[in-house]
Amino acid sequence: MTSDLVRDVRATLMPGFVGLAAPAWLLDLLPEGLESACLYGANVRDREQVTNIGRALRLANGHVLAAIDEEGGEVTRLHYVDGSPYPGAAVLGRIGDAQYTHRVGRDVGEDALSAGFDLVLAPVADINSNPANPVIGTRSFGATPQVVADQVEAWLRGCAATGAIPCVKHFPGHGDTNADSHLELPTVGASAATLRDRELVPFVAAIAAGAQAIMTSHIVLKALDPTAPATLSAPILTDLLRGELGFTGVIVSDALDMKGASGTIGIPAAAVRSLGAGCDLLCLGPGTTPALLDAVESAIVNAVDEGVLPRSRVAQAAARVRQLGRRSQPGPAESDKSRDALDSPQAPRYFGPAPTVPRRGDDGLVASSFTIDSRAARILKSSTAATIVQVESPSNIAVGSAAWGPLAAVRADPALGEVATAEGPRDPAWRSIAGGTVVVATRDAALPWLGDVAAQLCARGAAVIVADMGWPGRAGGTGVNVDDGSTASGAAISPNEPGLIMTYGSTRLVGAALVALANGACS
Repeated sequence: MTSDLVRDVRATLMPGFVGLAAPAWLLDLLPEGLESACLYGANVRDREQVTNIGRALRLANGHVLAAIDEEGGEVTRLHYVDGSPYPGAAVLGRIGDAQYTHRVGRDVGEDALSAGFDLVLAPVADINSNPANPVIGTRSFGATPQVVADQVEAWLRGCAATGAIPCVKHFPGHGDTNADSHLELPTVGASAATLRDRELVPFVAAIAAGAQAIMTSHIVLKALDPTAPATLSAPILTDLLRGELGFTGVIVSDALDMKGASGTIGIPAAAVRSLGAGCDLLCLGPGTTPALLDAVESAIVNAVDEGVLPRSRVAQAAARVRQLGRRSQPGPAESDKSRDALDSPQAPRYFGPAPTVPRRGDDGLVASSFTIDSRAARILKSSTAATIVQVESPSNIAVGSAAWGPLAAVRADPALGEVATAEGPRDPAWRSIAGGTVVVATRDAALPWLGDVAAQLCARGAAVIVADMGWPGRAGGTGVNVDDGSTASGAAISPNEPGLIMTYGSTRLVGAALVALANGACS
């Protein structure tokens, strides 16, 4: 018989798994105290198979918190193979329509529930105040606190209205980092005043809107706690998030396999410390094995037995997780003063039809959020067809190998046209281009060889546009400077230089909007 302590410990754990089906060890533990599991990109082959995983989890434990890292943007699991049909956060921030963002959040919630998953690890509340951020970027709604706060609130309310549980992340803000916490431990040196006036603003808005789950970040914020990353910091999680900000929901750790959390101490020790700091549900990461889960479970039990971790802390965390899984009317309460026409929260409806997205006109709305410099505008005005080349380059770990951009768009809808791909400066795709309008789509406009390729194409008589589908910065060779992704100047552009389009995202929907724009079907 499983002891009460072990059941409580298991309730605090959210393992991933290896493979395309929920493994027997995971399904066996769900009736024996385990209350959650998480699906990752490597677990995805197609929609039917993902739904089968969701069904298996729910059959094993009807109250399971089935988590999915689905942001409705570059980070997608439901659409890992075909590309996200949603705009993505940065595009939504550019559009700035809270009702539209609410609708997208609602669609993502319904999408997740239709596959059996209810804990949606989104929205991202990080303010991307550092344009060089290697892991947030277009996952953020913007670079200013109020824009991000308004968008987070709208997305959260829309998602929660379906009965899904949005998990706001990454507290207290991962936007001002220049390192990826998957790979190392970032440090933020901003003052406490700056953090309160900037990073915390979207989280305060989310808590006020009724957020039920908040995910931590593996970053050191010197002004709040110079001794530990937020995930392992009681001053940040217990004193600030719970005490000062008044959050009463479930605190979820970011994946503990990330180097920012466990790089020097290992996952079991990180699990003990994160529970002690105030986390309730510990995300263990995509490679969880039975041996790892046993090691984490044993480490927590031993910490309790040795008096390192209070038994009451484990019981408190387990109770919060169980309460969230057994909710009957989830979601934030809607207030009369809300700007938006919002739905009332409802009980989750699993395995219903997925929403039909994108909707008519979404590509035009998305295209209206693009920044187009004057040369690109002149090229588009005189062109009705373009050769489109998608430059393949590595993405960060959070995004993985999800389908993206124009290529995902034309694969989903061949009527849009054709898209070539290139992986380097000597790729055969470049040699086949003799002239005409050429759109080079890239998620990394800083690739050192990209400017040379664009110049060579211009020299052959092509009218070249570089479509920067990442977070805007300074794109070499265009003469375009971007401040905060909101303005661009097309002054002093040479006729032999490429034009520039900044799309603020690279989802399938954004790719479709770019294809339509390049071919004169969207203006």
